[in-house]
Amino acid sequence: MNVQERIKQQIEQNPIILYMKGTPQLPQCGFSGRSVQLLTACGARFETVDVLADPEIREGIKQHSSWPTVPQLYIQGKFIGGCDIITDLFQKGELQKLVAAAQG
Repeated sequence: MNVQERIKQQIEQNPIILYMKGTPQLPQCGFSGRSVQLLTACGARFETVDVLADPEIREGIKQHSSWPTVPQLYIQGKFIGGCDIITDLFQKGELQKLVAAAQG
């Protein structure tokens, strides 16, 4: 399975998935940490992928989304965006709605 197939499978198998630097317990950049905080504030149950642990995924996710930076959030298979977009959606109350819909 190539890296794009792996990414596609991860996104399809997880209703909410965050590609980030580090882990939720030990984020390796402020943007990743902030994204985790916002998802947690929404009560989200989500999976994460540490792009620092896998260079193929780190480059592959940027190609997959045509988005140059990490973190990257996907909800129900749809690319949502990075930290700035996640923050904006949270402040508008939209992230909470997306999370609730994904979790049934």
